[in-house]
Amino acid sequence: MKLTLVAVRATVFSSGFILMWALFAGALREYDRGALEGLLPAWSGSLGLPVISIGLTLALWCVVVFVVRGHGTPAPFDAPRELVAIGPYRYIRNPMYVGGGLALLGFGLLQTSPSIVLFVPVWWLLFHVMVLVYEEPVLRAKFGPDYDDYCRRIPRWIPSRRPPAATSRAWPDS
Repeated sequence: MKLTLVAVRATVFSSGFILMWALFAGALREYDRGALEGLLPAWSGSLGLPVISIGLTLALWCVVVFVVRGHGTPAPFDAPRELVAIGPYRYIRNPMYVGGGLALLGFGLLQTSPSIVLFVPVWWLLFHVMVLVYEEPVLRAKFGPDYDDYCRRIPRWIPSRRPPAATSRAWPDS
């Protein structure tokens, strides 16, 4: 029952986050007229759906791992209670943001919207600053040496090719 409630909360919070950014991206379309008009070729729209699919699949995988392993949600006010170092988190520390950025990029491509596509690097910069200023210090305070070990082993944004060997209690054997 407890896991079900966490899953419902994660679904609500994640859906709200996606909806918020989708509405924001839709509002950016206003800037596609004028100087930006025609900057993306028509064929770029065909790349949109695969990129959205990859991004949303990655983000959904992260949410599931947060619920099942971390017993929490992606929302900062209802964060996982356990350090999550499995699934996509074995290769990159922030896969949910990567998935969200890819989904946003895919949406911009699907809409052939230069405004949305040009916003993606700004979006990533905003989340990079949030990770540095808020998220990492909070996680370091919450999980201590296990999080420090995790940060030493796993890159922040660019996935590593191979997962590291488990050496602390934060790293499951399987």
